[in-house]
Amino acid sequence: MASTRSFGVNGALLRRKFRGGMTFRNYRDKEIIFSQGDPADSVLYIESGTVKLTVVSARKKAVIAILQRGSFFGEGCLARQPSRICTARSIGQSNVIRLQKKTTVRTLKKDPKFATLFVGHLLSRVVRIEEDLIDQFFNFSERRLARVLMLFGEITRESKAESPLKVSQSTLAEMVGTTRPRVSKFMNEFRKKGLVSYNGGLKIHSTLIIKFLQSRPMSVKKARSGQKPPAFDIRR
Repeated sequence: MASTRSFGVNGALLRRKFRGGMTFRNYRDKEIIFSQGDPADSVLYIESGTVKLTVVSARKKAVIAILQRGSFFGEGCLARQPSRICTARSIGQSNVIRLQKKTTVRTLKKDPKFATLFVGHLLSRVVRIEEDLIDQFFNFSERRLARVLMLFGEITRESKAESPLKVSQSTLAEMVGTTRPRVSKFMNEFRKKGLVSYNGGLKIHSTLIIKFLQSRPMSVKKARSGQKPPAFDIRR
């Protein structure tokens, strides 16, 4: 699940670069930052907190990214994207900087150093999206769920949250791309193995999850020269 970081960019740098071409806003837990279909007129940066990106169609809803402090999002407007293709919602309290599209384009053209940092962010995001696609197509739900939990563990550790993490199994199912009953089954198994525990909320034991993932290598493997790739296993 993508969770990108901007290389060498922070709120102080953006204040120096953009000045009047930016605005700040604090968002409450679950508050919408922008909705799918809204005009794409700005780039946003997470100065603190966490943001969830979701897409809704007539048939299903999917969580496409969980973004942490130091991440840009909404960059599609720079590629002439007319409207938002997803909904951005705050997880917990967050502080988001909104950069005007015209000001961002002008800064990227005039400031090569900032442009390099921004391109670095975009490249890191492409890499993470590729990893997520491989995970989604080639790995079982159990392993995908473990990766999502590891991400939440990282978010909890970085935010130094005082209260236990509260995330529903329905949300986990949306992120993993499976059903809530299967998530419930895997979470019970993870609890028995000590990977997670419950005490007023979800506690993730990241070290044990890392060991679990190492014992469950990715299903996709490079085929030897002259060999056909393994048949796609649809067991999910």
